[in-house]
Amino acid sequence: MMAFRVRVLHSLILGLVGLTFILYSSYYSNPVQVYRLEDVTLNSSKASSVAVSVSVSPSPSGQEVAAVAENTSSIMPTASRQAAPPVDQKSKPSNNNIQKIEHPHSIKGSDSTNYSLGILTERLYESGHDIPSVELCPDLGDKLKLLVAITSAPQHQEARMAIRQTWGHYGQRSDISIGFLLGLSSPAVPNANTVDANVRAEADLYGDIIRSRFIDSYDNLTLKTVSLTEWVDNFCTKVQFVLKTDDDMFINIPRLLVFINEHSNQKRIIYGRLARKWKPIRNIRSKYFVSSRQFSPPVFPDFVTGPAYLLSGDVMHDLYTNALGRNYLKLEDVYTTGIVAEVINVSRIHVNEFLNKRIPFNPCNVKKSISIHMIKYHEQFDLWKKLLDGRSKCK
Repeated sequence: MMAFRVRVLHSLILGLVGLTFILYSSYYSNPVQVYRLEDVTLNSSKASSVAVSVSVSPSPSGQEVAAVAENTSSIMPTASRQAAPPVDQKSKPSNNNIQKIEHPHSIKGSDSTNYSLGILTERLYESGHDIPSVELCPDLGDKLKLLVAITSAPQHQEARMAIRQTWGHYGQRSDISIGFLLGLSSPAVPNANTVDANVRAEADLYGDIIRSRFIDSYDNLTLKTVSLTEWVDNFCTKVQFVLKTDDDMFINIPRLLVFINEHSNQKRIIYGRLARKWKPIRNIRSKYFVSSRQFSPPVFPDFVTGPAYLLSGDVMHDLYTNALGRNYLKLEDVYTTGIVAEVINVSRIHVNEFLNKRIPFNPCNVKKSISIHMIKYHEQFDLWKKLLDGRSKCK
C-alpha cells in the first residue's frame, strides 16, 4: 500500500515538472506566425505575389500612360500561402506597385520632362482650350484683316490691362481682333488656384482670353504657339493675317496695318526680324541647350525672332499639323518659324520695322517701328502717348 502511494506521488511530481517545462518554453519562445490561404489568380487585385513592372510611354493624345506588365511566371494557378497581417490590424489593398503617371504639364510646368531625349510634340501637347473665347473670331474670321495673339502669363494681369488701355483698343475695330494666350498656373506659383480663378473672371469680363490646357512656363512657350495654331485652325480659318507677340511688347497697330495693306496678296509667308545661320547650343548648362537628339544638324534653318512676327492666315493649319509630329524644342521661334516652317515651305522675310528690342522712347522711333520689346506695363502709356503725339515731325 505504501509502495502504491509512493508511485502515485512520484507520477504527480513528474507531471508537475513536465507542465512547468512546457509553460516555461511557451513563455520564452516567439509567437507562432499565423498563415492564411488566399487565391492568387490573374484577376486578383489583392495578390501581392504578382510581380508588376511599370513602363511609361506617351500616348498619341499627349497623355503619359503607365503601362503595367504582369510577370505571369510568378503566378501559380493554385492557392498560394501568404503571411496574414496581425489579426488586430486592418490592412487595405496596396497599389504601391502601380505608379500613377500624371500629365507632364501638371508637374511644375513640365520641369520634370527631359526634352533632350527627343520627344514628339504631340506627346506633350494636350489639344483644346478650357477658355476658347470663340467670339474673338466671328464667322471664322471672314471679315478679319488681323488677329493679334498676345502670349501672357496668368499672373500678368497688369500687363494685359495696360495693353487693353493703350494699343490694344484697336481690337474694337470690326476688322481687328486682339486676344491673350495663357496656360494654367504652375503649382509653384503662390495661390495658383486663386490666380486661375481670377483669369476666368477676367475672361468673363473682357472676353479676350484664350486659355490652353497645359502649365504656363518658359519650357512650354512652344506649346503655347501650337495652341494658337490649333485655335486658328478650329475657329478662325479665314483670317487674313495673324500677329503673334508677347505682353511685354508695344505694337504700332497703325503702322502694322499699313504694312498689311501693302502685302495683302502675299501667301504662305512669315514676316519679322530674320535670324540667319544660328547654331544650336550644345552646352547642357545653357538655358538654350538643344541636344543632337532634338535637332541634329549643326545650323538652324533661318527663323524670325519670337517677340513679334506676322503670319499669313493660310499657313496656320500646316504649322499646327506638322508641329505635332516633330521633336519638341522649347525655343519657340526656332521651332515654329524655322524648323516647321522650313518643312512646309513657308517663306520667312526680314522686315526692318520689326525691331523686337528695346529702343530709346522718342516719338519718331515709336512711330517708325512696328514692334518694340522689353516694355514694362507702366511704360505702355508713355509709348502710347508718343505714338499719338501729332506735334512731332519725323523724317
